[in-house]
Formats: sequence, C-alpha cells, structure tokens
Amino acid sequence: MQVEVSQGTALGIDIGGSGIKGAPVDLATGKLLAERFRIDTPQPATPKAVAETVGRVAANFTWSGPVGVTFPGVVTHGIVHTAANMDPGWVGIDAAKLFAPLLDLDQHEQVQVLNDADAAGLAEIAHGAGRGQDGVVLLLTFGTGIGSALFLDGRLVPNTELGHLEIRGKDAEDRASAKVKEDKDLSWGKWAGRVDEYLNHVEALFSPDLVIIGGGVSKNPDKFLPMLDLRARVVAATLANAAGIVGAALATAAHN
Repeated sequence: MQVEVSQGTALGIDIGGSGIKGAPVDLATGKLLAERFRIDTPQPATPKAVAETVGRVAANFTWSGPVGVTFPGVVTHGIVHTAANMDPGWVGIDAAKLFAPLLDLDQHEQVQVLNDADAAGLAEIAHGAGRGQDGVVLLLTFGTGIGSALFLDGRLVPNTELGHLEIRGKDAEDRASAKVKEDKDLSWGKWAGRVDEYLNHVEALFSPDLVIIGGGVSKNPDKFLPMLDLRARVVAATLANAAGIVGAALATAAHN
C-alpha cells in the first residue's frame, strides 16, 4: 500500500504481546491515514523475530519517513530495560538501532521507541480524553498487564510502570488486569472491586486530577466505572486500539 509521506505525518507501530500493528498518522488530528495493518506477534518474541515483523508492518505502507514504535517495557533513549511479557533477550537491546535497517532508514535517530502505555497516554492527552486537562493526569491500560502513563500539565513522566505496584503481596497487574478478569472468570463487579482497591492506592501516591482507563475494557465503561470510588474524575479512554499507534507517531514529532 503506497501512502504519501508529508510533513506532519509519521508511521506509528504498536508492539503488543499478541499482535504488532501500525498505520500512518496525521499528527495534527490523530487520525489514521490508512487502515491499520496487523501481524501476530511471533512466539517466542525474540528481538530478531519482532524486529522483522515490525519491518513487515512498515513495508505494507512502503513508508520512508519518521517512525515511532512502542514496546511493552521500560525504554530510555531507545534502549530496552525490562521486558516482562516479552523474550528476556530484549533487556539491554538498543531497539532504535535494531529497527532502523528493517524500516529502511539510514539513521536510527529517525526511529523513536517508547513504552507502550506512555504512547497511549500521549495520544489521549493530544487527541482523546485528556485533551486540555491541566494538573496530574494518569492513564492506566488494563490488558495482559496494567500499563501506566503519568502527565503533569501535559508533560509525560516516562516509564512509571505502576502496574507493578504491590497490592496484597502481588503485582497489581496479577490481581486486577483484564487478563486476570478473564482467566478467573470474574464478574464485572468483582473485578471492579479489585480495580478500585488498586486505584485508591495509586490515588494516595499521586493525587491525580483525572484518571483515564484504557485497554479493551474501555469499550464497556458503564459496566465498571460507576463502581469505582475515587476523589479524582475517572473516564474511559476514547482512542481505543488506535492509541498506541497514534502515540508512537506523535513521539516522532517530540524529537524533531
């Protein structure tokens, strides 16, 4: 698929535990410029196999401009430091250098790699539920684990990884992720009770003005949001499955 590369556009690629998906993005509006393209995440999700898949996603759009890529772990200056739900061989990898040649880019500086929840947060702040919100905003994505993105007056505090806070002797994501709800066949009410306990712990630490709930559960806000009891306003994310792609693309603009 040929997509015209122009100023104000970038390709966003979102690496997840089950799928790697991407699309070109209009940075001014957050709109996808083509239908997103998805390939199953290779198993095992080794750096070589994932990088090749990322290259295949980019090739689908015959893309030659800036590219942003998300990764489910702590990423600083393009280097991966944790990979809880990926192959341990990722730790210590310079992902930007790994991806660049497979994206047909001459310089790894043309690739921006960031934490997946941080990318979703950037998208929601720029074009979604957090747009125009000052103060402390916290995005939490409930999926295989719990991802987090923390903002102060619109500026990202990267790699917070609040899904690993301890609740009752366990990582919070081992008690309250969407995967736990599914694996344990929890009702919305029982799951919401676990989420509420976790959110009250997070609220005590950060006192957010707004909490945005993302991930697949954001499609059903009426089934759990009314059961949450926080001081902060709590809303569902609005960009759904496009958030990671949009945020990855936006990250390229922040470095230009």
